[in-house]
Amino acid sequence: MDEIDFKELARQRARLLAEAAAAEGKYLEWFERLYREADRDEKQIPWADLEPNRFFVKWAESVGLCGAGQKALVVGCGLGDDARYLRNLGFAVTAFDISPTAIEWAKKLDSDTEIRFEVMNLFNPFRDWLHAFDFVLEVYTIQPLQNQLREQAIDAIADFVAPGGKLAVVTRGRSDDDDSDAFPLPLSRRELQRFVESGLAEEEFRVMQGDEDPPIPRFVAIYRRPN
Repeated sequence: MDEIDFKELARQRARLLAEAAAAEGKYLEWFERLYREADRDEKQIPWADLEPNRFFVKWAESVGLCGAGQKALVVGCGLGDDARYLRNLGFAVTAFDISPTAIEWAKKLDSDTEIRFEVMNLFNPFRDWLHAFDFVLEVYTIQPLQNQLREQAIDAIADFVAPGGKLAVVTRGRSDDDDSDAFPLPLSRRELQRFVESGLAEEEFRVMQGDEDPPIPRFVAIYRRPN
């Protein structure tokens, strides 16, 4: 069985766990269960590539992103792939995930770095993290959430950005009139507008095509909190 088949099996299992959790009204518990079941086998985590998101990397390289000691936060960091990339760019990186198993796993993978990994629920953030980060990165963490949680998640993510700081969002994209029930459900530009309503200004919006057949667009959106 090739890697693509493993990824599809992992997506199917994630979908089943998410549906079961939603049926119980426990919308976020499936993340921890998925990581526990994986038992340190990254092939069972559909978003774990052990390398940074290539769409974010493409954007970062195009703008010459450089940390220079600035404070960065990675939302829903999983195994820390994107956190490592930001650390290598010179950021002082904090990364969090709701899953204790994911954070324990990430710490072992990055035992020789200064990345600060924390277990935290996005909807119950540490108060001293609010408006505290120069650069915030969100990759694919909103799209697996149920519709009723998305606006709340966007508001919570926006609240981490310091005055003058930036937020980068990478997501699968869909049109505003697409009422698909796919899982994970790509975000629309209308949904992303919520970041502006949360007090950020959109600086850049790019559409990048994936290599699926047919290709699935990725949205890379950059926001800034005014000083």
